[in-house]
Amino acid sequence: LAVKDPTAVERANLLNMAKLSIKGLIESALSFGRTLDSDYPPLQQFFVVMEHCLKHGLKVRKSFLSYNKTIWGPLELVEKLYPEAEEIAASVRDLPGLKTPLGRARAWLRLALMQKKMADYLRCLIIQRDLLSEFYEYHALMMEEEGAVIVGLLVGLNVIDANLCVKGEDLDSQVGVIDFSVYLKSDDDIGGKERNVQIAAILDQKNYVEELNRQLNSTVSSLHARVDSLEKSNTKLIEELAIAKNNIIKLQEENHQLRSENTLILMKTQHHLEVTKVDVEAELQTYKHSRQGLDEMYTEARRQLREEAQLRQDMENELVVQVSMKHEIELAMKLLEKDIHEKQDTLIGLRQQLDEVKAINVEMYQKLQVSEDAMKEKNEIISRLEDKTNQINATMKQLEQRLQQAEKAQMEAEAEDEKLKQEYVNKSESLQNKFSQKEKQLLQLETDLKIEKEWRQTLEDDLQKEKETVSHLRTETQEIVTLKKEFLKLQEKNKQLKSICEDQEAALQELASKLSESKLKIEDIKEANKALQGQAWLKDKEATHCKLCEKEFSLSKRKHHCRNCGEIFCNACSDNELPLPSSPKPVRVCDSCHAILIQRCSSNVP
Repeated sequence: LAVKDPTAVERANLLNMAKLSIKGLIESALSFGRTLDSDYPPLQQFFVVMEHCLKHGLKVRKSFLSYNKTIWGPLELVEKLYPEAEEIAASVRDLPGLKTPLGRARAWLRLALMQKKMADYLRCLIIQRDLLSEFYEYHALMMEEEGAVIVGLLVGLNVIDANLCVKGEDLDSQVGVIDFSVYLKSDDDIGGKERNVQIAAILDQKNYVEELNRQLNSTVSSLHARVDSLEKSNTKLIEELAIAKNNIIKLQEENHQLRSENTLILMKTQHHLEVTKVDVEAELQTYKHSRQGLDEMYTEARRQLREEAQLRQDMENELVVQVSMKHEIELAMKLLEKDIHEKQDTLIGLRQQLDEVKAINVEMYQKLQVSEDAMKEKNEIISRLEDKTNQINATMKQLEQRLQQAEKAQMEAEAEDEKLKQEYVNKSESLQNKFSQKEKQLLQLETDLKIEKEWRQTLEDDLQKEKETVSHLRTETQEIVTLKKEFLKLQEKNKQLKSICEDQEAALQELASKLSESKLKIEDIKEANKALQGQAWLKDKEATHCKLCEKEFSLSKRKHHCRNCGEIFCNACSDNELPLPSSPKPVRVCDSCHAILIQRCSSNVP
């Protein structure tokens, strides 16, 4: 025979012990009542077995005084891998009676069992083999397949409710010894355990039937409540029907009254329209005759006004064009300066962005190299995990065979349950029949309500149409009133235009008389100009005083220069004014030659 590896034998022994302790703990808990204390012997043996399993293959760690070999190191790792385990670790550290790391590990195991999360915490540890390798040898139970099997068995402990007092116990000085006498079975124990199994199965069936009864009772009570609510809603609908019928009768009476009023209004408005149409036609004919004469007068006056307005607009347009050109040049210069400043700012910003982008590219390249190295390491880990998953699949097949045997026993129990279900189904069917009858009655009432609502809507539509016709007639009457007002306004405008035409004719007569006088004066001025054509024009710097009053020119006394004789007068001395047809204001004339004076800036005045 080939000699077996001693470490493999140790692992197999520990796994078998874990199976026996977990199985015994679950069976005894089912018979005991499923709530366990810390003094319960199978539970104490379970914790001892778990300590041995966790201690298998632990590496010896060097400290300052001695060599240390405890299981608190790997259990403390769970806090980092599983965030929910932070509470357990914190409470274990805060316990006052614990001094050694072994005592903390024992307290941690008890708290994890009470939380029903021992399997989840240890599963997180087993997955992270790289971290476990710091604490365990390569042949340790937690590093091999047996560790995964034990974690799977620990899931069954979630059935147990444990109430353990960790604070008062002396966990540091406990001696962990496995009591094998608990697991050595006799014939009496086997018979008693079979009975316990049967009792537990019967209790489970009883609890299941009680839960079914509770659920069915709750459904029956909810159905009763629903029937009551439907009856209440039915009574409410009947009351609303009666109210709706009364409202419809009232609306019909109002409709008859409105129709009678509508016919009376139509008769009155038709008669009033006929009278107003005759009056409007007569007024339109008189208005057309009077307007022809007014249009002729208005066109002549308007033509004269246009000629005078065009002369003034030409001068104003030239001034506006020059001012606008100046403003446009100034604006263009300002815009060019702004564009130059903005472009300089954008260039500086773009250079800064370029520097930032270069720095980001360098950082990204470094991160890429780091991520590629990490990917290579992860690929190696995945290959190892795939080998171990194949081994786990083989163990899963064995477990499936055991499950099939358990399912056969479950099928027999379900057949008995179906008989009980059929009785409750018959009762529920009778209640559903009653409920369907009530729903049919409700549907009939709803159809009656819909018919009455449609009839009511048709009546309301008829009412709205009649109201629209009345409003249309009212608008027509208002339009007729507005036409009368416009006609009166036109008559007033006609009177105003007649008065304006009369005023313009009088003004034209006055202008004609003044023009005849001005022509005579202009002829006299031309004769005087011919005699004084040879005289020279004084310069602005030389002309500082007025020719007549001999005073200096200033803001109040401005220069007025004669075109012909060249003499310069102030505005106070040149009082002679002559009206011209081309200018709206009278023109100043020279005292000596009677020529037109030109206003000029003096040397003192800007």
